[in-house]
Amino acid sequence: NPFNATTTIAFDIPKAGHISLRVFDLLGREVAVLKDGFVDAGTHRVTFDGSSLASGIYFARLEAGEFVQTKKLMLLK
Repeated sequence: NPFNATTTIAFDIPKAGHISLRVFDLLGREVAVLKDGFVDAGTHRVTFDGSSLASGIYFARLEAGEFVQTKKLMLLK
């Protein structure tokens, strides 16, 4: 999944509720908040602009109720 500057993160929410989608660097520092709030059920897309970040590995963490998932992102410039 390497990307250069921007990428789109898609996710499905089975029922409406509060979600948090954040990006962290390898040291666990939060580098971006992509979504934090109430969303309706369904498929959602959020654009992550990493143009101001250094090349490297980042982690996108989605929290929705009891569900938590983390995915690795590779930024190449």
